[in-house]
Amino acid sequence: MRTAPTILHLDMDAFFAAAEQAAKPSLRGKPVVVGGLGPRGVVATASYEARRFGVHSAMPMGQARRLAPNAAYLVPRFAFYRSISEQVMRLLGLLSPLVEPLSLDEAFVDLEAGDVAHDTAGARAAGERLRADILATTGLTGSVGLAGSKMLAKIASEQAKPDGLALIEPGTERELLGPKSVRILPGVGPATGEHLRRAGMTTVSDLAEAGEDELVRLLGRAHGSSLYRMARGHDDRPVVAERDAKSVSVEDTFAVDLHDRVRIRGEVERLAERCVERLRASGHSGRTIVLKVRRFDFSTLTRSETLRGPTDALGVVREAAGRLLESVDTTGGVRLLGVGVSGLADYTQEDLFAQAEPTGERDQEGAGAVPAVPVTPVAEPARPVERHWAPGHDVRHAVHGAGWVQGSGLGRVTVRFEEPGSAPGRVRTFAVDDPELEAGEALPLVRDPVPGAVPVPAPSAAAGRGGAPGPAAGPDSHPHHL
Repeated sequence: MRTAPTILHLDMDAFFAAAEQAAKPSLRGKPVVVGGLGPRGVVATASYEARRFGVHSAMPMGQARRLAPNAAYLVPRFAFYRSISEQVMRLLGLLSPLVEPLSLDEAFVDLEAGDVAHDTAGARAAGERLRADILATTGLTGSVGLAGSKMLAKIASEQAKPDGLALIEPGTERELLGPKSVRILPGVGPATGEHLRRAGMTTVSDLAEAGEDELVRLLGRAHGSSLYRMARGHDDRPVVAERDAKSVSVEDTFAVDLHDRVRIRGEVERLAERCVERLRASGHSGRTIVLKVRRFDFSTLTRSETLRGPTDALGVVREAAGRLLESVDTTGGVRLLGVGVSGLADYTQEDLFAQAEPTGERDQEGAGAVPAVPVTPVAEPARPVERHWAPGHDVRHAVHGAGWVQGSGLGRVTVRFEEPGSAPGRVRTFAVDDPELEAGEALPLVRDPVPGAVPVPAPSAAAGRGGAPGPAAGPDSHPHHL
């Protein structure tokens, strides 16, 4: 525990929704909900205007529509959000070498390690300067919490929302925490909270008064002891700039269930390519290939195959993922696919061709099995690709310029033509196959960011804009570990 509030926690305000409001002038000040728009979609982020109607993250989209029928419902643009996140993380890196990102819009910063703050006044000044720089660079707001520990800094940033700064002076922790719900402490979710409630503990002061032995009896040694320390305001976890990766993976949730086996195989191959790109960027290789499939009924299957040695070869990972797919029944439809590599190492296996073949097939061929006669596939006539326009995604018209999709259906697509910083634009409707309309690129929210900040690159058109349906948002739509 520190004697000065030099641990900073930043949490961007309603990040996805706020980014969409900034990019689309006609949505500013109006309820906006970002998430999967299909029948099983969930809310990724709701603007503060939408939250007044009771809409919140992880809520089923159908329920959100009932609560806020007049809100704007948009499909997420993750490449765009990542580009803004990179700007924010760069600003945090200017404060300290110790930055611990928790997600695209949230991070801890050790201000002492950056030698920018050693007391209350310095910490507050650094926090206010950071908020101003984020606004000038991205056009978005973030809330800052400052305290002597990570737990309290995060609690402070929650108190500061939206668009504020809260500082908890070291020494006031127990007084602050005492009357709050046990759910405010890290590690206390719905199940643990209910377990504690049945034991008569609903506030943090109840936990502190119960004592460590009682919490250990209820929750086990590790969890009980940790919770007791936090209930007394003690948290000495350091800000960690880098964590050792245990696996590398990517996954996508689809707005419409996939039924075509060829399409599913193609998506698995695409995910394998993205996974290998991330694996190589991390400087690792891996031995175990993992396939994750979430089916139409929300049942989730995981299949894995361990290779003879670690690899970062695309062909090996792609073929292994394809073999794993063959063992999964997808006839009812697939809503999520993921490919990952675990068992990471810093070297690769030389015998890549041996790994790319299943062991049984290789042994059989070595024993003199008659090779199969290759069959020349008969080419099928190409079918026209139906253009899909996802609500919220960027488009560009040869005459009207940049805009975004308000909605589509019955062979028509409605577009509002406006840009960040412009006045609310006009709405026009086109045929979905209008040759003058094409997928566009996200425009920067701020044309002239503050010096030292990273400009927002214009990400390429994401999947689902003018092509196949792209990933739907939700808690499982982010490319994290499987």
